[in-house]
Amino acid sequence: MSQDIDYGNLMHSAMRGLIKSVLTSVSENGLPGAHHFFITFDTRQEGVELADWLRERYPEEMTIVMQHWFENLEVGDDGFAITLNFGDAPEPLYIPYGSIKTFVDPSVEFGLRFESPEDEEESGHIVEESIEVEEEQDHHDADVVSLDSFRK
Repeated sequence: MSQDIDYGNLMHSAMRGLIKSVLTSVSENGLPGAHHFFITFDTRQEGVELADWLRERYPEEMTIVMQHWFENLEVGDDGFAITLNFGDAPEPLYIPYGSIKTFVDPSVEFGLRFESPEDEEESGHIVEESIEVEEEQDHHDADVVSLDSFRK
């Protein structure tokens, strides 16, 4: 009996666990240093809760920023709740982890991107799970090290 290992779903599950751990730490300790997050999610996904006017304005996807002002961050097993300020109007949101398309922390140039099966079918392959972040700051070129230099 031969079954394939579903690496794509296993990777997505691990990455969602990472997001949950990061948000749990932020809910307990606040955002450390210059860390802040851009989280893009599918507003059509089952379980997403947001005000009707926000759903009308963002019928497919929405990007939120967790940086200077947010409150009521509650992290659960399936998603997180947060209140954000939209034009001086606090609005509660609930975002299931399964609805997240990208999670980016530009302060450390870290990002995750979740591909749907439709995205994979269009491209014909699984897209790498990290994304680069462009921000107005000094960029340092990375040194590339060949692993051959460590082999004996």
